[in-house]
Amino acid sequence: MKKRGFPKITVSRKAEKSLRGGHPWVYGEEVLDVEGTYARGDLVDVVSEGDKYLGSGFINDFSKIRIRLLSRNPNDRFDSDFFRRRLQYALSYRRVVMGEDFGACRLVFGEADGLPGMTVDRYGKILVTQTLSYGIECRKEMLYAHLVSLLSEMGETTEAIYERNDVAIRELEGMEQHTGFYPMEGLAREASGNCIIREGGLDFWVDYVNGQKTGYFLDQKYNRPAVGRLCRGMRFLDLCTHTGGFALHAAASGASSVTAVDISPDALEVAARNAALNRLEDRVRFVQADVFEFLEQALAAGGHPYDFINLDPPAFTKSRSTLASATRGYRQINAAAMRLLPRGGYFSTCSCSHFMTNSNFCQMLHNAAEDAGVSLRQIEERRQSPDHPILWNVPETDYLKLYIFQVV
Repeated sequence: MKKRGFPKITVSRKAEKSLRGGHPWVYGEEVLDVEGTYARGDLVDVVSEGDKYLGSGFINDFSKIRIRLLSRNPNDRFDSDFFRRRLQYALSYRRVVMGEDFGACRLVFGEADGLPGMTVDRYGKILVTQTLSYGIECRKEMLYAHLVSLLSEMGETTEAIYERNDVAIRELEGMEQHTGFYPMEGLAREASGNCIIREGGLDFWVDYVNGQKTGYFLDQKYNRPAVGRLCRGMRFLDLCTHTGGFALHAAASGASSVTAVDISPDALEVAARNAALNRLEDRVRFVQADVFEFLEQALAAGGHPYDFINLDPPAFTKSRSTLASATRGYRQINAAAMRLLPRGGYFSTCSCSHFMTNSNFCQMLHNAAEDAGVSLRQIEERRQSPDHPILWNVPETDYLKLYIFQVV
């Protein structure tokens, strides 16, 4: 291979096969040889055992994922203009696929946008970020400056950038957890910590300082109205309601009654605030309870008190090692919800873990239906919204599944 000036990392045939197949990661045990010196977060070239160029990326010996590929083009120069182009591609894509929803969407989705470990969510004039790889951490000042500049060129104003780097994965990269407003000239260094966004004709409070993830689950943006529009005249139960998204769309669509259940009092407080914001407070009943216990008690009481049940639990598994136990949990909660419905009732159910693959999830639902003694008539299969794009050669980007059924 022609000398390029970057340290050269030779990887195993297994890694070569994975990289040629389009996956962007090299694991520590796949590194066979190192030529040159580097610091954590530097760019390196990756080559095969036959010295064929495979790509260039960030290296971090502290991480299990030792190299995260940025490019497979040997002619790329990884200067400021390179990263500006990457961000421009990401923003242009969202402008097209999100249209009028560009004001509240995910602007950067890590590997899916060729910026491994970078997450940026937009809530109006507030950008909420997570930097989950050391290579991005080293370059975030430049990246944030380009992001604000590019949005400005698109006629969009940015008032503040808030970093939600309070995630354990940073420690796996050798970085500390922290949160706070990013100090950038021209941007606010303090703000209220919450804002209002629009989704499917409804308004929602976003607590981007204390809320889960970056404050709101934008990936369900189009799934919530899709479920809601089916609920007219029905008694709707929303399990794991979080801040009330599915419940409020059901109420706004004319559900005869809506019950929203969550174990978190803080989430329910925001959900109630969202109901009031949309003048739906008299149409939604909020219940603080463990969902498994709630279902158990409802089944013990007998009858079929709901016509439509939505189930949107948190990820039950974040690793392959816990997949079996997670599958049992999914099966239990889904079967219980199916039992609670009358024949002809409706059921929507989700999983947000990429370790629970679509085939695994479907098999679990098949087994849960057998447990409940029902059959499932599929109405619709959905995924995350397109601002969270799925790369077919990177299965980690395909994580959210939602199915809507009639129980027969």
